[in-house]
Amino acid sequence: MTSTPAQKAETLRALQAAPGSFVIANVWDAGSAKLMRGLGFPALATSSGAEAGVLGRTDGHVTRDEALAHAQAIVEAVDLPVSADLENGFADSPEEVARTIALAARTGLAGGSIEDTTGNPEKPLYETDLAVRRVASAVAAARAAGFPFVLTGRTDCFLRGRPDLGEVVARLRAFEAAGADVLMAPGLPDLDAVRTVCAAVGKPVNFMAGIPGKSFTVRELTEAGVKRISLATSLFRAAMAGALAAAAEVKDKGTFTYLDRILPTSQWNKLMVD
Repeated sequence: MTSTPAQKAETLRALQAAPGSFVIANVWDAGSAKLMRGLGFPALATSSGAEAGVLGRTDGHVTRDEALAHAQAIVEAVDLPVSADLENGFADSPEEVARTIALAARTGLAGGSIEDTTGNPEKPLYETDLAVRRVASAVAAARAAGFPFVLTGRTDCFLRGRPDLGEVVARLRAFEAAGADVLMAPGLPDLDAVRTVCAAVGKPVNFMAGIPGKSFTVRELTEAGVKRISLATSLFRAAMAGALAAAAEVKDKGTFTYLDRILPTSQWNKLMVD
């Protein structure tokens, strides 16, 4: 590796400040990170759902230590900025959220996100005041990291049964005031909602693609004001769908036509070379 964590964080900030938009590709291990590097993506992100899938679990059932080890393996595989999906910081209290960010910065991550999802189905979102204090605490830890760690403040209103665009805007504005560098609201229903969010805040907006019917083209999102486009678990799910289809062909038909469509070993080996 030739870039320091500070240089990677500056690269990520520069991408977010440049005209237009860029795609930050969500990967699930060192090999997929190298694949995305080979395709020319300028930055990478982790996905909590994909990392859970790698461990044979569902989203939300990974510990902080496991998530950070997963992120570090990706950071060490490629010389690109990596931003981590840190879920709700693996804690309720602002103090523990800050600790999560401090630990994340030590792995060499260029950034990370903190969301307002509680993990409690009876009360899926933190109250706004606590959600803002959690982001503010994360921002303070990011500023103390010794390099410009990029902190994303994320509200999951549309994913957790609170599809209120007014509340989304209010929460994102509060996260912005608390110092978040990037703002994110997964599950926005249409481009008008995307435009509303982008116009309501002054910091870069990350749009999460990956939901059928709610994933728009890069051009449409750029024109709507989006700066960063992430892919959530979609690449991991696409890879697993390919593996499932290939295995089902062998099991159900006893044929191997999938071999004509897969990545040759020689090409894979070239992409894995540092």
